[in-house]
Amino acid sequence: MSRYLAEFVGTFVLVFGGCGSAVLAGDKIGFAGVALAFGLSLLAMVYTIGHVSGCHINPAVSLGLFLSKKMERQYLWGYWIAQILGAIFAAACLLVIAKGTSNGYDPGALGFAANGYGAHSPGQYGLGAALLTEVILTFFLVLTVIGATDLKAPVGFAGIPIGFVLVLIHLVGIPVTNTSVNPARSIGPALFVGGWALQQLWLFIVAPLAGSVLAAAVYRSFAVPKLTTREAERALPTEQEERLRGRATAL
Repeated sequence: MSRYLAEFVGTFVLVFGGCGSAVLAGDKIGFAGVALAFGLSLLAMVYTIGHVSGCHINPAVSLGLFLSKKMERQYLWGYWIAQILGAIFAAACLLVIAKGTSNGYDPGALGFAANGYGAHSPGQYGLGAALLTEVILTFFLVLTVIGATDLKAPVGFAGIPIGFVLVLIHLVGIPVTNTSVNPARSIGPALFVGGWALQQLWLFIVAPLAGSVLAAAVYRSFAVPKLTTREAERALPTEQEERLRGRATAL
C-alpha cells in the first residue's frame, strides 16, 4: 500500500508544483519558469519517493517500465489509479487557491493549465502537430527513465537526467500543447475546466501512452542485458551496502 500512497503524493507534488507555477505565476516566470517547476518537482520526488515506489508519477512511465520488465503486472493498475487521484486532488487544491483572490478564477475561461490543441494551444498548433509533439516528447521522457534507472547505469544519479529531460520537454512542448506527456497531469485540470478540455483529453491520454510503447520498444532494441524485477530488487541492498562502505572509507 505504501507504494500507491507514494505515487499519489508524488503525482500531487508534480501537478501542484508544475501546474501551480503556470496558474499562479505564469505571467511572471514565463514558459522557462514553468518548465523548471515541472522538472524540479520531478527531481525532488525521485529522491523522496524513488526508494518506495520508483517515482513513476505518470501512467506513461509506468507503462514503459512494465513493458521493459522493470515493473510487475500486479502493480500497474494500482499505480495508474493512485497517479490519477493524486493529479485530481492537486488540481482541486490549486483551484481553491486560485479562487482565493478578490477577482476569483474561472478555470473554463482562463484555461487552468489544461492541455489543448487548435484554439486551445498556446501557439495555436493543430491536432497533427500536437499529436506528434506529445508522442515524441513522451518518448524522450520514458526512454530517459528506462535508461537512467537501469542497474547498468551509474547508481544514485537517475533523478538528475530525469528531472532535466522534463525541463527540456516543457521548453519544447508548452507552446504547442501546454505539455502533457503524462495522462494523469492532463486529467486533473481537465476535469475542472470541462468543455473543450474534456473533448480534447483523449489526445493527452493516447499520445503519451503511444510514446511510452515506442520508448520501451527502442530500449529493448539496444540489447542491454536484462534483469527481472525480482533480481533487481535483490541487487538493490548490495548497491546500498557498497555506497555505505564507500562512505565509511571516506570518513
